[in-house]
Amino acid sequence: MNTAPTLRRLRCIAALALLGWGPVWAQQGAIYTCTDAQGRRITSDRPIAACIDRPQRELSNSGATLRVIPPTPTAAEHEAQRAREREAALARQRARDAIRRDQVLLARYPDAATHDIERKKALAQSQAVMDAAEQRLAELRAERTALNEEMEFYRKNPAKAPARVRRAIEDNEQAQQEQRRAIAGQLEEQARINDRFDAEAAHLKTLWIGAAPKDGGASRP
Repeated sequence: MNTAPTLRRLRCIAALALLGWGPVWAQQGAIYTCTDAQGRRITSDRPIAACIDRPQRELSNSGATLRVIPPTPTAAEHEAQRAREREAALARQRARDAIRRDQVLLARYPDAATHDIERKKALAQSQAVMDAAEQRLAELRAERTALNEEMEFYRKNPAKAPARVRRAIEDNEQAQQEQRRAIAGQLEEQARINDRFDAEAAHLKTLWIGAAPKDGGASRP
């Protein structure tokens, strides 16, 4: 029994596997054909290693194309494909996360009235902090008025004013600045609250429409 053709066939398949083609098996009686890099037309009874970088056709004995074997991807093409797969997986994960966020948002705010109530609560908390800061600022201004009256005795020579009074004036000014910053911070916070609730309301409108019960097209009385 002549085993040389069989051995050559196995060696070719092994070589193709090492080159990255994977399990490309020659079909019994099939013919493989391709045009190599030099433009030569090659025909063989097994997959053609010279055409590993280009498509080759597998033909039946009658010459009909059974399949087209694509070229083996390069390392760069493999990496690009993996990058596309990773990006697709991330996109699917982002889509699932968005759905979960919508579900949580809809459960928290099932209607516009509930959303408006939560907006008012958030604004009320910020306003309470700002009211406290404004009250403290008014107290500091009153204290400063008393300190200014005391300094009137040293108007001609402020350096002779007691150190206690001078320190009190400095502390009062710093405290007033802190309260002004607190008030400005709460004004910014209220703007952020309104921006957030406005964006949520716009998005929730579509969710509320989608979650509205369907009446099957029946007309309302």
